[in-house]
Amino acid sequence: MTGTANTPVLLSHRATQSRSSVIRELLKLTEQPHILSLAGGLPNPAGFPIQEIRKAAQRLLDPSGETAAKALQYGPTEGVEQLRHLVAEHFNCPATGVIITTGSQQALDLIGRTLIDPGDVVVVESPSYVGAMQAFNGWDPQLVGIPGDRHGLRTDLLEERLRHGLEPKFVYVVANFSNPSGATLSDARRVHLADLADRFGFVIVEDDPYGELRWEGTEPAPLRARSERVISLGTASKILAPGLRVGWAAMPQWLVDPFVRAKQGADLHTSTLNQYLAYELLSDVSGQRARLGASVARYQQQAMALHSALVSELGSAIDVAPAAGGMFLWARMTADFIDTEILLQRAIEHGVAFVPGSAFFVPDQASMSRDYLRLSFATLDPDSLAEAARRLKAAVESFA
Repeated sequence: MTGTANTPVLLSHRATQSRSSVIRELLKLTEQPHILSLAGGLPNPAGFPIQEIRKAAQRLLDPSGETAAKALQYGPTEGVEQLRHLVAEHFNCPATGVIITTGSQQALDLIGRTLIDPGDVVVVESPSYVGAMQAFNGWDPQLVGIPGDRHGLRTDLLEERLRHGLEPKFVYVVANFSNPSGATLSDARRVHLADLADRFGFVIVEDDPYGELRWEGTEPAPLRARSERVISLGTASKILAPGLRVGWAAMPQWLVDPFVRAKQGADLHTSTLNQYLAYELLSDVSGQRARLGASVARYQQQAMALHSALVSELGSAIDVAPAAGGMFLWARMTADFIDTEILLQRAIEHGVAFVPGSAFFVPDQASMSRDYLRLSFATLDPDSLAEAARRLKAAVESFA
């Protein structure tokens, strides 16, 4: 029998409705050598502990040792026991509630698998992390955006919606140096959000990839300290290296078994070798503190360089707050006639790229996004960041 299958007909409804990440697609374009990219949320490779990982791998794979066979063998779905206990110490929770995941992105997908039925309401902050919305959308929720500001999610607006009948399965927040806005949820709002979760019966998903990248202020108490209805996510991607693909989730005990079953169907378990490598480096407390301190100092210098350059080059044409941590600046173009999706096209012509704000809002809030852009300072040196700001200025002036 000959012939070619009508492949679009064979695709599932979910596959035909899925969309590629705007940022991932943009990264393909910005890999061109003449482009200075402020678009990616990529950690600075200068902070990758290459020599430490190499030495740890040599120790782990020593044929005369006890760990080589374990590190290369199938492992438990829940994760390597030593790493689970280390994460549990960080979260101040039982190790039985910790699951190691293939990056925190997998944790977001597994949360969708285990909590979302089609049509369920999921609340995200507006703007919100595009990767989380992409993961949740795979399970057909109704995404509802609640506006945020420089103090994080507007919990007063959330309470108003709850009192008028909104019934979310969960509320998703990046509580420290949010991607994209850079906002940190204030103490008062953390208390309020935890109280709302307890009163109205929803779960909080607290994603924290950037919390340890702080150079100003003190970290507020985590949401998991305020309520038992919290799933806390973390990752080695921003504090070690994203190529390890090691993340973790700490959750209430009632969610553990469904979460583990969902992960078994996804990948059986996260790379055993990479889990051991992450444990080797993270359990070296003094070494990790030194590595993290160097990364934070580097990011602070880069953040200040980009913020200063933007203010100097664009002046009143841009509204951008300095960063206190994380990897991003969130900016607003003040001129009504500048749409940042159109600005991106012109910026690329001038050799610079960013992510337009539309990537970070739920569809029915598209009108809120046209003025905004996300700028990552993490990978370029200060001189390149200054040049990127000059190129962005030229792109803005092309509207005149």
